[in-house]
Amino acid sequence: MDLRGWLRALGLERYEAAFRENAIDYSVLLNLTAEDLKDLGVSLVGHRRKLLDAISKLRTAPSDVLSTTDESLSDGAERRQVTVMFSDLVGSTALSARMDPEDLRELISSYQNCVAETVRRFGGFVAKFMGDGVLVYFGYPQAHEDDAERAVRAGLELIGAVAGLKMRVPLQTRVGIATGLVVVGDLIGSGEAQERGIVGETPNLAARLQGTAEPNTVVVAESTRRLLGILFELHDLGQRDLKGITGPSRAWAVLRPSSVASRFEALHATGLTALVGREEELDLLLRRWSKAKACEGQVVLVSGEAGIGKSRLTAALLERLAAEPHRRMRSFCSPQRMDSSLYPIVGQIERAAGLAHNDTQQARLDKLDALLKRTATSIEDTALFAEMLSLSNDGRYPALDLTPQQRRQRTLQALISQIETMSRQSPVLIIFEDAHWSDPTSLELFGLVVDRIQNLRGLLIVTFRPEFNPPWVGRPHVTALTINRLTKRDVDVMIDRVVGKHLLSTTIRQDIIERSDGIPLFTEEITKAVMEAESEDAAERRLAAVPSPALAVPASLHASLIARLDRLGVAREVAQIGATIGRVFSYTLLASVARKTEAELGFALDRLIEAGLLFRQGVPPYASYLFKHALVQDAAYGTLLREPRRALHVRIAQAIENQFAEIAKTSPELVAHHYSEAGRPAPAVTYWYRAGENAVRGSANQEAIGHLTAGLAQLALLPDTIERAKQELTVYRLLGQASSAMRGYASPETKAAFSRAHELCVTVGDDVNVCPVLFGVWLFELAGGYHAEAMKTATEVLAQAQRKPSKGARTAASICLACSHLHAGTVAHARPYFLDGLDCYRGIDEVKAASIAYEYGMEVGAPGYAYSSWCFWLLGYPDEALRMADEALEIAKRIKHSVSYSRGPYLASGLHAFRREWPVVEARATAAIAAGQHYGLAMVVAVGRIMRASAQAMLKPNDESLTEIRDALAAYRATGARFQGTYHLVLLAQALAARVGVTRALPPCEMR
Repeated sequence: MDLRGWLRALGLERYEAAFRENAIDYSVLLNLTAEDLKDLGVSLVGHRRKLLDAISKLRTAPSDVLSTTDESLSDGAERRQVTVMFSDLVGSTALSARMDPEDLRELISSYQNCVAETVRRFGGFVAKFMGDGVLVYFGYPQAHEDDAERAVRAGLELIGAVAGLKMRVPLQTRVGIATGLVVVGDLIGSGEAQERGIVGETPNLAARLQGTAEPNTVVVAESTRRLLGILFELHDLGQRDLKGITGPSRAWAVLRPSSVASRFEALHATGLTALVGREEELDLLLRRWSKAKACEGQVVLVSGEAGIGKSRLTAALLERLAAEPHRRMRSFCSPQRMDSSLYPIVGQIERAAGLAHNDTQQARLDKLDALLKRTATSIEDTALFAEMLSLSNDGRYPALDLTPQQRRQRTLQALISQIETMSRQSPVLIIFEDAHWSDPTSLELFGLVVDRIQNLRGLLIVTFRPEFNPPWVGRPHVTALTINRLTKRDVDVMIDRVVGKHLLSTTIRQDIIERSDGIPLFTEEITKAVMEAESEDAAERRLAAVPSPALAVPASLHASLIARLDRLGVAREVAQIGATIGRVFSYTLLASVARKTEAELGFALDRLIEAGLLFRQGVPPYASYLFKHALVQDAAYGTLLREPRRALHVRIAQAIENQFAEIAKTSPELVAHHYSEAGRPAPAVTYWYRAGENAVRGSANQEAIGHLTAGLAQLALLPDTIERAKQELTVYRLLGQASSAMRGYASPETKAAFSRAHELCVTVGDDVNVCPVLFGVWLFELAGGYHAEAMKTATEVLAQAQRKPSKGARTAASICLACSHLHAGTVAHARPYFLDGLDCYRGIDEVKAASIAYEYGMEVGAPGYAYSSWCFWLLGYPDEALRMADEALEIAKRIKHSVSYSRGPYLASGLHAFRREWPVVEARATAAIAAGQHYGLAMVVAVGRIMRASAQAMLKPNDESLTEIRDALAAYRATGARFQGTYHLVLLAQALAARVGVTRALPPCEMR
């Protein structure tokens, strides 16, 4: 097609450059939409309308236009895998004998247009009209990974479309489809007869199959069937002798689409390929191991792109150390579980203990006990491990009276203690794989390991992709190791190791070296595909099917896998199902989703293991499986089409809900992930919210933010209804609380969450969430230094609280107004509100207080008492102030809530600073810093640092403390907080005065 001439004829030649820059050829042109035209820069409505009308006419143009070749196609022939469709109008000879020629011409033209329109919707290219026959290519000029499926769907659609044509006589069609390597693209003929030729057996096979098909039937060759898996229900037609085709050809009739798609197949392989080109890297690890054994603990950070061999390097180290007495711990992160606290650790413990899904609770606890007895774990720590694994206490462990925050801290300490104990028994090798997918709590744990390991007999290896920036670089016992691509010589050696006694021609070997581009996984996979060819010619054809490795790594690996995995039948589908579940999956969950018999599933898994795609631990049905490499999982998952993939995610989510209820309860984010990927936003939102609730209750605020943000993304996909607004309100309320704790009361994210929640309260007329939401808005305004706005909001909170008989709302509202007056300087006005609020609070039991803490994002009693101590001190009641400060600390310890537990000490330290009791201030502030760092509370840490450094400066004036105060002030302001800023500057001036005199201390007091 002459694109320039077509645009010129429309008077729109100005857009030619934009069309060419965006690779708009004829096949793309036919599918352009109004939005596409906007993106191309066609801003005028009239021009877009004119183009869309012209495109519509092209879609229904007569055959002489439809068969015109695209000028953008390459003039050179190329070798590629193409699925060829040949369709034919049934009974056309008989029709020509009894119909008027003009009527027959109209009939055939309608048929041709119907074929062209149908196949183009599926990405097919109409290569040639031959009377009542049509030749179509799928895979040329534009290839798709699902070309075979597109062809079959188009064939089935074509049968219905042709039957639906409103002609004088009913029409039927036959379709034959075959797939194979061809040479396509030669320009044959000239002028109007010019066409893109195709050479090879495939088009002839498609035409012959069409000739054997029954009316309204699609028949496919074995070569195509291998690419379809169970995308369609097929009927085996057996072997057929076809004219012009060498040997019998197996044919299949397509009955209808099935509910599951699959195009993944595994080739036979055993064991790991020998390690090549990593001698220096392995030697470095062994040297670090030697140091570790001598009680000089080491950390090695192994970084490299996907497929570069990080996992293979660690496996080689394990092989080298197999004969040495040592303990090993190997944890794997998952991109689906980045917000699941300690997910890789839980998985490692479950595998080490040999826990099986169908174990009874008692059996699981027995196995856990047996594992932990090896390290003489205390019964209290064993109870923590049981809780971490979501195992119910059957009475064998003592009940632990801990806050969630204390439980989290104790759990991390128990894990560290395990490593310390093991290192005393024997050297410990710890491998933390794919840290770029780690949850924050696991990263925190391994941060502690990095700190402790230097005095232990242990080596920690952390592997990750380059996008991850580990925070431990630069320490004396930490080594950074970047894995580079292999040299051509090393790739050549690796090919020898893979092929063994097989011989490869120089040409094929050189092609593998070029195409693998130094990536070991590419080298291994492409070489295996070539080895499976039956001859050198077949090997060359197989190799030609693999695109250049200059493309993105995942796409290139997918191509190499597909080239060698298309013939494994059911194993392909099982690999996809496993990949959809995750990097690690259990036999029981796979079996509940796969819809296969035990024999079929076992055979498929064995084939995948033999092909080197999976590792297995345990024996079915208690086995778990691990993809050899994360990139292998990505490739398997990437071959699934959207709708089958969504259907599979639905099956997985429903299986977890119905058959693994405990997982759904303890890890709702897993169910949420699958429903999200399935395009089922309604249940996804429910589970993301539950995951957010779990995380907030466990003080995992960063994880909570991830869960709730994912929930909001799913909510946006639901219809805009009042019900959706109500759900959105609850999500934003919880998100505001998590953000307030994690990022600070005055952070922009906190403001955005609570502001949106307040808008939604008004929209839906909510009187349940309005007080907690307004409390969050008020807290942002107060912390940000917007005292007038905070006073107005506090008044509104009180007005809302008075409309409902709730002691919690009344307490929060009174303390809001009291704190607003205190920070605005109207201290006397604050006193009655403090008294009223604390009087209400004293009528609340601990259970209700904990519930209020969750509802409002903080326990209101502790800050109420703490700030009232400031108020009473400033009004001249020092003894009463001290009593209230002590009560604040007691409440913070008693009520199980991270924010209150952390804020209590630093708020109490304020009164002791007024009293100039600097050792007490230092102790309280140090406790606040530790708690704030543990729970990730940025503002608490910053204020704690200000208070501690101020106390240290007063106890022993020094420049380091002054620097720390200034740095902490900067960190405090970075959270968006501005309230108490003057007071903090007074502390700085006071410290300066102690160090350098009053004159030099005055300027900071004037800073605002």
